[in-house]
Amino acid sequence: MTTADDKIKSPQPFEDRPGFTPETLNVHPELSGAETPESQWPFGDLTVSTHAGRDGFWVVARRPGGGGIALRTFPIMGAYALKKVAGNDAGGDWEVETNSGHYRISLRLENGLIHMTSRLTPSHDLLVAFWPRDLYVLDNNDDPRAAKGHMEAAQRGLNGGYCYFCLNEPDFGNVLYMQNLTALNPFFKETKTTPDGVVGGEWPELGYQPPAAPNGNTPPVDPLPKGQEVVISDALIAIRAPCAENEFTMARTFLELLADIYPHIDKPEPVLRDWRWRAARTLEDLKTSPDATVEHYGFKYLHPYTASEYPDSMVQMSVVATLREYEEVCQIGGGFSAELAAGMRKFYDEELGVLRRYLPNVGADKDRDAVDSWYLYHPLMNLARLAINGEGWAKELFFDGLDFVIRAAQHFDYVWPIIYKVTDFSVVVKSREGNGEDGLGQTDVGGIYAYVMLQAHQLTGDRRYVDEAKKALKALEDFRFELAYQTNLTAWGAVACLKLYKLEGDQHYLDQSLIFIASLLHNCELWGSHLNWAEHYANFFGVTCLHDGPYLAAYEAFECFMAFDEYLQEGGDDIPDSARLLLAEYWRFTLDVLWSFYPDALPEEAISKEVRNGHIDRNLSFPLEDIYGDGSPAGQVGQEIYGAGAAFVIASRAYAECPGAPFRVFSEYPMQVDCRDGQVHIRLLGPKGYKGRLKLTPKDEGAAPRIALLAHDGEPVPAEDHDIYRAAADGRFTVMWQPPESTAV
Repeated sequence: MTTADDKIKSPQPFEDRPGFTPETLNVHPELSGAETPESQWPFGDLTVSTHAGRDGFWVVARRPGGGGIALRTFPIMGAYALKKVAGNDAGGDWEVETNSGHYRISLRLENGLIHMTSRLTPSHDLLVAFWPRDLYVLDNNDDPRAAKGHMEAAQRGLNGGYCYFCLNEPDFGNVLYMQNLTALNPFFKETKTTPDGVVGGEWPELGYQPPAAPNGNTPPVDPLPKGQEVVISDALIAIRAPCAENEFTMARTFLELLADIYPHIDKPEPVLRDWRWRAARTLEDLKTSPDATVEHYGFKYLHPYTASEYPDSMVQMSVVATLREYEEVCQIGGGFSAELAAGMRKFYDEELGVLRRYLPNVGADKDRDAVDSWYLYHPLMNLARLAINGEGWAKELFFDGLDFVIRAAQHFDYVWPIIYKVTDFSVVVKSREGNGEDGLGQTDVGGIYAYVMLQAHQLTGDRRYVDEAKKALKALEDFRFELAYQTNLTAWGAVACLKLYKLEGDQHYLDQSLIFIASLLHNCELWGSHLNWAEHYANFFGVTCLHDGPYLAAYEAFECFMAFDEYLQEGGDDIPDSARLLLAEYWRFTLDVLWSFYPDALPEEAISKEVRNGHIDRNLSFPLEDIYGDGSPAGQVGQEIYGAGAAFVIASRAYAECPGAPFRVFSEYPMQVDCRDGQVHIRLLGPKGYKGRLKLTPKDEGAAPRIALLAHDGEPVPAEDHDIYRAAADGRFTVMWQPPESTAV
């Protein structure tokens, strides 16, 4: 049995390394040989200086008596000529001549950040075989070898290019280093490389290492062109002292530092999409396509993928719940969700008392008894959602299946394996590494379990469900950045923590919600890829599906969108500004990123010809499961019918309308809309200091009403483009209107 004792422990301090690279050994002689700074600036309680070493030009941040960090500004060691071009009290600009080419280096010390950009114009067609990492931790004698600390997080795959670490001997503090990978697209394209896991390193040699073609029998053959300037590094560093005391302050500090850096990385302008149109088309395809549904026992069930895979309780309830919301909020007639809901009872095993994954007649190629740990909780979550809205059938089925999943949680001591048998709880796959002893199973299942328990408490008032939620969340302590297993589960865990905080008033649970959020953001692509087919879609702030998932996934993305909407709606002013900024920005970019999963939104050539599940039909408005930061062909896993909820959720939550109002509201930030006194009152839940687009679209195609958007102080907000307004992202607004024939508002 997997127990809480098997889980990963807190990071241990650096002690001994088996050895050091030549680059690390070179740092101390470089800096000690250039003791007089080339330039120097006070920087809060730090000092930042530049040093011209024998083999390189360095930016060094030091804390008096507390060590420091050294950033290499250009990667090619050897003779060079340095020229300072400009300087002021917030940085400077330099030019460097080397045998390989001409560098332009800029340093900016603003808003508590160190921002260094290095650009190279090669003097020859330049092959990139090996360039060292660029960041080194230092002790009080500028020696990396004696500096002690630990890494909290490093880049996973093609996710955000950052590493987060603590240097605590000497007591320098927490550091978040980030590469603005968007700016490096030309480098990756010319060298035909990808930024896969390029930011991280092994203590004490950290930071960014540009990807290079392998050596040996396959040397690099794609050079940086002679005479063409390219950004080779765009590094941003945020520092906070002292080092975080525990995982709670670790997560809060990470979010604060990331929120400090976030405004300074390259971001696209999200394209405004017509999600109401998309939702209507998706519903029509669900109703009419023979590839979407199949009948068993006289009921209609969904294929998980186009004309592929057996009906599945998670798939069925995911679409039922999101479609029900769309039907109710958007006043869509027809009640197709009721047809899909009618057959849910057939998934229930009366003998075991469990809502199974598959129907009783599932094929022999499936092990009906084996289940992923999270699978039993997810359909219950959606049943409870309907039960809370007053649907008696859903409440009955929810509680029929609840005792079993509680027994499962207690059996596994709230630390779940990957797969087990529902018949006897025997473990099929224990951990991420198969059946190894790493102890890392489905680490965030406790989060969705806690969410379901709090739903049960909401339905009954029974405190034992609150106690269950607390036990599950307690078992998740000390997983830190290993908490995320499947990102939508991580998101629901954050909401569960917030709900428990609101219920109990215990700050501990608000703090724990930030651990879930930090771990999830570790799995987001915080850069815009222009590589290969990625030129044709949006990936900025897209979430990868699993802790080690190689692709962005539609299902996980829209579930995170739902969870973060709930978090922002319920959290109010208790949410730290850093978390509000990052979650609201995730919400905003998801409105664009999710559109890229629909096959009709991509060139046909960008879609994989080989598909693991079913087939891809570009005429069906169901999202592909997978798109890739490296621009690999999309849809390799298949076309998700269970992803249909993406359009339904966005059409329900990014839009609002009031009875009698002749327009529909769209917001790219979460919003609350109140209809009263013949006016529409809007509160945006976005970050302070930002602006977001509000769109007030007339419902009728005829003459448009005259509309005025007024800020909280009564001042009109001017329209930016026809019916689009750019308004304070955390503002309150009133919409007033007159019929089109009127001459005054």
